[in-house]
Amino acid sequence: MSDRHINVPGTDPVPLRPDDGRSCRAVNHILSCVGDKWSMQVVMSLSDGSQRFNALRRTIDGISQRMLTRTLRRLERDGLVERTVTPSVPPRVDYALSDLGRSLRVPVLALGSWAVEHQGAIDTARSRFDAENAIEE
Repeated sequence: MSDRHINVPGTDPVPLRPDDGRSCRAVNHILSCVGDKWSMQVVMSLSDGSQRFNALRRTIDGISQRMLTRTLRRLERDGLVERTVTPSVPPRVDYALSDLGRSLRVPVLALGSWAVEHQGAIDTARSRFDAENAIEE
């Protein structure tokens, strides 16, 4: 456990009131931090345990070294990822989900399942919209 351990509150969800502007701003801020393509892939890649940087990079298709570094730093800043440096030559650096990061797995899996289940309906809606709103050249 690191000295930056974050106690994760119980599993009772905090009710979100749509008329509460502060709640909506907070949700928007958090979603912008963790809802991007790379953050979700890092969280899911680390869900089975800690990994070193290059191993993590190999598991995430298409991510550059720079983007992985930026994503890990952002997730670490938000308390979702823990970075452990083992003094050796060369130094060993491992990344793992924190307790808070592990709590994110359930909603990420739920969203992924929803996307797979509804992809056909979304494709159909997009095609219909594009056909009805075609721009003439």
